Amino acid sequence: MLKVVSGSHSQIHTPLRESAFIKACRREPTPHTPIWLMRQAGRYMPEYRAVRDRMSFLELCHDSEQAADVTITAARALGVDAAIIFADILLVLEPLGVGLEFVKGDGPSIREPVRDPARIDALQPYDTADRLSYVYEAIRLTRAELTEVPLIGFAGAPFTLASYLIEGGGSRNYVATKQLMYGNEAAWQRLMELLAGLINSYLHSQIDAGANAIQLFDSWAGCLSPTDYARFAAPHSTAALRGISERAPVIHFGTATSGMLGDIRSAGGDVIGADWRIPLDRAWEAIGHDRGIQGNLDPVTLFAPTETIAQAADDILERAAGRPGHIFNLGHGILPQTPVDHVKFLVDHVHEKSSR
Repeated sequence: MLKVVSGSHSQIHTPLRESAFIKACRREPTPHTPIWLMRQAGRYMPEYRAVRDRMSFLELCHDSEQAADVTITAARALGVDAAIIFADILLVLEPLGVGLEFVKGDGPSIREPVRDPARIDALQPYDTADRLSYVYEAIRLTRAELTEVPLIGFAGAPFTLASYLIEGGGSRNYVATKQLMYGNEAAWQRLMELLAGLINSYLHSQIDAGANAIQLFDSWAGCLSPTDYARFAAPHSTAALRGISERAPVIHFGTATSGMLGDIRSAGGDVIGADWRIPLDRAWEAIGHDRGIQGNLDPVTLFAPTETIAQAADDILERAAGRPGHIFNLGHGILPQTPVDHVKFLVDHVHEKSSR
């Protein structure tokens, strides 16, 4: 039985507290720069494609044993410093009865978008412990088998989930989302409060199940101005993260958010994720060196020759300057056509280059 340590991040078992990933979350010196990759269990891996040939994406998410297996397979195949549970940020929306589906070639879709106050008021909170239990079981199964590296749980941030609910899927300009946000702020606040409550419960339950760290994905926050982010989104991300950092490290990540990294930091998180649109050293200055940073290689770089990948990784490591608190990652998820050997090369190179 692993001993549980009291105090900050008290849910982390003793051996994993000394892992490179958890130490970096605490901004402590590490033997090398830890690296894990968003979407590291994905279609670029033949083992994952073999599973998907047998079941749909949602079926895989709902199958706790298979979700645990693809999580473990990816982490061990790549030799990364952390695993992330296989799930999807939109699973929180499924019990709301809005018709979540994943359409081949088109991605996630909401069949019944929520675009008016009456539809928002019809949405009802639910028991995340019951309706999302398959995610917690996948975490328990993964944690029992994958003892050598920490396991990251995650959720989508309220703004990103709201934008999916309102738009019905991805969007270029988020017109429907902003129409509601600007046109009926009271209804917007009710929706965001509902989502923040569900997310907070979901994250606490993931930690209860064995997640050693949490990442909050605000994938679409970059469509907002910094002023609108601070007014309409940030307070609800703070609510979604209430009490989480006291139990496990929190990584707060968004894309196209270079102009609001300080605001994201203020909304919550021990480590702030940056995408590739800003040099890592400038991003860390904007965040503040009293927080860790995660990032920030352009995912498309992994299609380049290995010499180019090494040069790009070295530039990021040099900008981090060996300061404790850097977790190497991509600026977004691994793309489906990425050569798997290039992904493995990146992990090995970061470990070798940053060895201290």
